[in-house]
Amino acid sequence: MVLEELLKDKKVLVIGGMGFIGSSVSIGLVNNGANVTIMDSFLRGLGANEFNIEDIKDQVKINVSDVRDSDSLLTIVKGFDIIYNFAGQPAHNDSLTNPQLDMDINLRGHLNLLQACKNNNPYARILYSGSRMQIGQIERTPVDEKHPCSPKSPYGVNKQAAEEYSLYFNREVGLDTVVFRIANPYGPRAQMKTSKYCIINWFLGQLMKYEPVSVYGDGSQIRDYIFIDDLADAFLLAGVSSKAAGQVFNIGSGVGTKFIDMVDNLVRVVDRGKKIMVPWPKDYKDIETGDYVSDISKARELLEWMPKVSMEEGVKKTFDFYTKHGKNYL
Repeated sequence: MVLEELLKDKKVLVIGGMGFIGSSVSIGLVNNGANVTIMDSFLRGLGANEFNIEDIKDQVKINVSDVRDSDSLLTIVKGFDIIYNFAGQPAHNDSLTNPQLDMDINLRGHLNLLQACKNNNPYARILYSGSRMQIGQIERTPVDEKHPCSPKSPYGVNKQAAEEYSLYFNREVGLDTVVFRIANPYGPRAQMKTSKYCIINWFLGQLMKYEPVSVYGDGSQIRDYIFIDDLADAFLLAGVSSKAAGQVFNIGSGVGTKFIDMVDNLVRVVDRGKKIMVPWPKDYKDIETGDYVSDISKARELLEWMPKVSMEEGVKKTFDFYTKHGKNYL
């Protein structure tokens, strides 16, 4: 699939496009010739950062709007070929204390988008950024799209409900929808001020400041970490693939890494700081899902996509980015 040929001159709306994933997809879209409009609410604490689009700021349009504003969306969605929804409350732990905000953004906001497209742009492809946290307790690995979903936090519940709405609007209304369940992303353009966004980026920031990083339990828990460029490529392909409509894809590296090995890799690359072993905090332990590795065979087959960046290479690329631009993220 030649992305540049398929994306050239496409009109694309990226909701939440100032955030980590949204900005990375926006850069990929621009580099492949798409006409991009970025919509973002710039809500404090949710990851929007104008520096994320520094390299493409003169090549995109900016619309400051909130996905929760259903009336504005009715007008905004008109005329776009592809619409990505990355607007989100990103912290599953915060959803435990404020499930209403999580529902407003992660669920009601997406429903607003689907309704707006039904009324004013029924032919657009609409892609939703879901999460591995939808799945809940892991029964088997690697995790494919048929694995049961029993979320352990309001964040997972709202992401799962948004997925169900996407599938409903595809099945019963005829909208062209696609959903990703994303593993643990990391890489350039994620905030490093808090652990709520990307754990690798948070740890990297701590180590760069010569501060220790905490490993919960014995660090044996296994996770799947996906480098942002590989994730963005998957979103670009899903935006134009004829085989993606109505589909749910688990997106990760397909490789399981022990938490403690991930931390050791970071310490080795940064060459400063150290790890410390601490007990599980209750709010984390209560929503711990068990070992997770994505089965990416469906994305490999239908999207013709494969991750290209190893963890060691990805961590090095991320470290190099923040060494140069860290003042914009710390």
